[in-house]
Amino acid sequence: MVERLTRAVLAAPRTVLVGALALLVLFGLYGGGVASHLLSGGFEDPHAESAQATKILEDEYQRGGIPVIFKIDAPNRDVTADPVVGRVGKQLVEDLKQYDFIQDPVLSIWTDPVAARNLISKDKSSTLVVVPLDGGEDAAPGHAEDLAERFGGERDGVRITPTGQGKVFADTNTQVSKDLFLAEAIAIPISFIALVIIFGGVIAALLPLAVGIFSIVGTLALLRVFALFADVSIFTMNLATAMGLALAIDYTLLIITRYREEVAGGLTREAAIHRAMATSGRTVTFSAITVGLSLSGLLLFPQYFLRSFAYAGLAVVVVALLGSLVITPALLKVLGDRIDALDLRKPVRRALGRPERGFVPTEQTWWYRFVQWVLRRAAPVMLITTVVLLILGAPFLSIKLGFPDDRILPTSHASRVAMNEIRDDYERKLGGEVTIVITGSTDAAVDDYAARLSKVADVDAVTSPDALFVDGRAAAPRKSEDRHGEYRILTVTSNTDPLQDSGKTLLANLREVAKPDADVKFTGTAAATEDTVASIYRHLPWVLLWVAVTTFILLFLFTGSVVLPLKALVLNLLSLSATFGAIVWIFQDGHFGALGTTATGFITATMPILMFCVAFGLSMDYEVFLLGRIREEWLKSGKTRADSDHAVAFGLANTGRVITAAALLMAIVFAAMMASQVSFMRMFGFGLTIAVLMDATLIRMLLVPAFMRLAGRANWWAPAPLRKLHDKIGLSES
Repeated sequence: MVERLTRAVLAAPRTVLVGALALLVLFGLYGGGVASHLLSGGFEDPHAESAQATKILEDEYQRGGIPVIFKIDAPNRDVTADPVVGRVGKQLVEDLKQYDFIQDPVLSIWTDPVAARNLISKDKSSTLVVVPLDGGEDAAPGHAEDLAERFGGERDGVRITPTGQGKVFADTNTQVSKDLFLAEAIAIPISFIALVIIFGGVIAALLPLAVGIFSIVGTLALLRVFALFADVSIFTMNLATAMGLALAIDYTLLIITRYREEVAGGLTREAAIHRAMATSGRTVTFSAITVGLSLSGLLLFPQYFLRSFAYAGLAVVVVALLGSLVITPALLKVLGDRIDALDLRKPVRRALGRPERGFVPTEQTWWYRFVQWVLRRAAPVMLITTVVLLILGAPFLSIKLGFPDDRILPTSHASRVAMNEIRDDYERKLGGEVTIVITGSTDAAVDDYAARLSKVADVDAVTSPDALFVDGRAAAPRKSEDRHGEYRILTVTSNTDPLQDSGKTLLANLREVAKPDADVKFTGTAAATEDTVASIYRHLPWVLLWVAVTTFILLFLFTGSVVLPLKALVLNLLSLSATFGAIVWIFQDGHFGALGTTATGFITATMPILMFCVAFGLSMDYEVFLLGRIREEWLKSGKTRADSDHAVAFGLANTGRVITAAALLMAIVFAAMMASQVSFMRMFGFGLTIAVLMDATLIRMLLVPAFMRLAGRANWWAPAPLRKLHDKIGLSES
């Protein structure tokens, strides 16, 4: 297939390039506004108990929506008694009534005396107006932004600051778009400089960047297409940009390096293109399939945040692969000798008085000598490197998962500043309430249940449709709309932090209270966090199984061995455990200042599995590059133990430079993501940077050759039936 495609491209290369340019323009026009079609949530499992309870609240009661909070500040004044504050606050509440996307009840000291004590700061200089918004994660952030622009600011010396989950979502959307532009502004110029150093020439360096830009723009256009049919997270734009550039550079770099190698070996330029595409082109195709299958495991999760990254990953793999297989040979054909134009190495060597560098046989390279050194010390190298990776991965054993809040934003954001002030200046913790939706019970049974719940430690009060319960007794009667058809709503108020251990303990204690003979569902921040973590753990084994099985099958088809796929799985897991250990140590435990983010004592629940699928796929990317060249040399040999060692040394020496260069370039791209002001995206960029560099050094340069030396001819072993199967359907590099 690759050979036929190459022949078709080389038959009309200029037409292909004009078509690619036209596609680039169309992709840019369609995908340019993709951010406005993407969402900033998606962390919850829509099938979880808390999500179902929230849906009942929205459908039956028109409540429970994403809130925006207006923090009203009047320094050195008592907001409960000051007439100016009262006038401004009451007018704000009155003005909010004109918006039909605002749900009831709007909580303030002027509308709900029962809630008043929770909405006043300790020094009484500020108060809160809590406004629930309709529209869910799709529309609520936009509503929050509209309200913020309309009502935020200062009136008569009273400052009104919008914050809360709705405003945080809106600010996050804006921040992600800014971060994306900054990451591109950092990654593209630095990658170009690195490519000039690697290739020596400016023209050759521009080829991978051209394919990379095509991949980025094409992937963003596909994300907008996906958004027509499914919820897609706005954070996928970061992955689309980073992986689009990184994979395109990787694939193009491998093809061009093989092309130059074949030209140096005496082939004509057109023959070299055919040879490079028939070898490296196949490897790139196989690598792309492996990366895509690894990322497709995210489709098994119900959270659209994770599923979105599967969409983005599959889109970027397809576009980067097509760009590499189509645009690269067309550019090589059209440029011909000019690919080596503007070669900066020649003037630099002349200035330094160094001779021109000619062709160096593989066996005389530094890489070959280094691998031979590792092969002679295979056992101690493998033991020491494994111990180092296990030590680095030890902090991963203490990982804690949680739910993101406003602290994902930088401390300078007004909404983040306001939430910090609320945490510090208010006696009551926001979000500490637990809402319980009861279906199919009687009023008496519900009140009895509410009374028992109110006796749980750290519970301040429980409200039912009929009464307020404190310490097991009805403290005050009430009439509310918490009764609707067969549904009854209980609200448990507490001053615990729902994201910390105190909130988790409270929720666990509430769940242990004997329930009425009815369907009982818990929701609220603590319940949603618990359900999200439980959902991830529940689906995780199936994702790991999918990734392991598909990777094993593909590597078997590529190598004909059952040993090498097992080796790849074990070494990749070892490498990733060390990466996750660093993530926990820095971003959860707060070492190194959490790299400028706020350490909350937990990791955003969806991020470890996302990093695993992406990093595992990229690790397999390099595994395929390396094994493809080793196997090519092995198949040409007499298949003795010495031949196996030579194939390992020869294959790694031939690919070591390109894998190291590709890893460096990919690390540059992912490191640019660390400029993100959204904390877990900075963590994502850091984790992938570490994973790529560790995989290209400790794994590929040390552990892989050491293992293959110890395994010898057993590297290529497979049971007889599987060998026959591979002979029929296996894939080949040549």
